[in-house]
Amino acid sequence: MSDKPVPQAEWESIVSHVPLVSVDLVVEHPDGVLLGKRTNEPAKGEWFVPGGTVQKHESLTEAVHRVAKDELGLAVSIQEQLGVYEHFYDVAHVDDADGKHYVPIGYHVTTEGDSVDIDSQHDSLRTFSPPFEGLDLHPYVRAYLLDAGFDIE
Repeated sequence: MSDKPVPQAEWESIVSHVPLVSVDLVVEHPDGVLLGKRTNEPAKGEWFVPGGTVQKHESLTEAVHRVAKDELGLAVSIQEQLGVYEHFYDVAHVDDADGKHYVPIGYHVTTEGDSVDIDSQHDSLRTFSPPFEGLDLHPYVRAYLLDAGFDIE
């Protein structure tokens, strides 16, 4: 696995020209499902599942565990792979990009601890309990929750 960051100019070219392979996590915490309020594009200001791009030479399982540790400070157990999704966004954090295209692999995971650390991609983290009444769920989050078997109505 490559743990060296991609140089900014190269990252901007990648975002501008190719889809990004990522893992997105439906994190089942003892108090509910953990969502983060995003501070950056895409989906800025939305309650969203944690996730991140897969690094070169990193298995999907390794990516799930790294993302959970890096974004939440949590160890997780994988319950199931939910499937492969496509996410299209009109905006990106890269100036010249015509939106952003992700090909995320969704996972339903459970936490192996209670303590959660917030990262710079979120201004808050909260747990929400099904059926998520009163929460305006992003369509991509809604799809993940349904596929993980949660009641959202």
